[in-house]
Amino acid sequence: MIVIFNPTAGRRRTLRLWHVLDVLTGSGIRVRLRETTHPGHAIELARQAVLDGAELVVAAGGDGTIAEVAAGLNGSRVPMGIIPLGTANVLALELGLPMTPRQIAAALAFRRTRTLWPGLVTGPSGTRLFVQMVGVGLDAQVVHHVPRGLKRCLGPGAYVAQTMREMLRYSYRPIQVRIDGQACEAGSVVVTKGSLYAGNYLLAPDARPGEPGFSVALFGGTGPIAAVKYGAALVLNLLPRAPGMRLLRARQVEIRADFDVPAQADGDPAGGAPLSVRDAQEAIEVVVS
Repeated sequence: MIVIFNPTAGRRRTLRLWHVLDVLTGSGIRVRLRETTHPGHAIELARQAVLDGAELVVAAGGDGTIAEVAAGLNGSRVPMGIIPLGTANVLALELGLPMTPRQIAAALAFRRTRTLWPGLVTGPSGTRLFVQMVGVGLDAQVVHHVPRGLKRCLGPGAYVAQTMREMLRYSYRPIQVRIDGQACEAGSVVVTKGSLYAGNYLLAPDARPGEPGFSVALFGGTGPIAAVKYGAALVLNLLPRAPGMRLLRARQVEIRADFDVPAQADGDPAGGAPLSVRDAQEAIEVVVS
C-alpha cells in the first residue's frame, strides 16, 4: 500500500494520519509513505506507484490532494483509498467514508470499493481532473483569497469569514453558461459530481457521483443580499429550493464571461474562465467503509 501525503495538512490532521498508519502496520500491512512537495506532485507520485505495481494507492489530504491522486490513477484500474485530512472533506462525506483512524484503517485493509466517475475541466491554464466540483464566481473568489493560516485556525469557518469579505468586493456580473448546447446566464455557477457542498450541506439532490454527467447549479440572484440568502439557505439545507436557484443535468458545460472571473476545482484555485467541463474517459474505484 502506498500512501501519498500532503504535509501542509497541519499538525492535528497529521496526527490522524500517523494513527491510521500505526493501526495498519500493527495489523501487518506494509505501508510506504510518499510526501508531496509541490502542486501536481501527487499526480506524479500516483503514476509512479502504478508503474511500481501498487495494488492500492491512498490519498492522505484534502479534496485537492485526492483529485491529484485520482488523476494519476485514472485509466490504470488501481483503486484509490482516502485518509481525509482536509478542511471540509466534501468527497469523504459524499461517499460516507469513515473518519476515525481505526475505521479508516479497517476500510483500507478490507478494500471494499465504490465507483466514482471524475470530471475534467479545461481552461487557459490547461486541463485538470476533479472529483467533486468546479465553481465559477463568488465561491471561487473566496477560494482564491482565503489565507492558508486562517484555514488552519478556523477550519471550515475560514471560508465563512472570507465569504463575508468577498461578497462586498465581488462584481456579480453575469456569467455565460452553455449546458449541452443550451445558452443561459447566472451570477455564479457550480458544476458538481456530488450532492454536497462546503462540507455536509446539500446542493444537488439529483447528483450521481458514480455515473457520467454532472449536476449544474445556477445561482440567478446577484449582489450581497442574494449571497447572504443563499448562505442562509445552505446551512439550513434548503439551497436546492432557494429563489433564483436552478439545478440542471448536463454532459458538457461551457462557461464564459466578459470579465476576469475566478474558478475553483475541489476547493483549490483553478484559474478562471473560459472553461470547458466534461467527463473523464474512465471511472475509478474508491475504497469505502
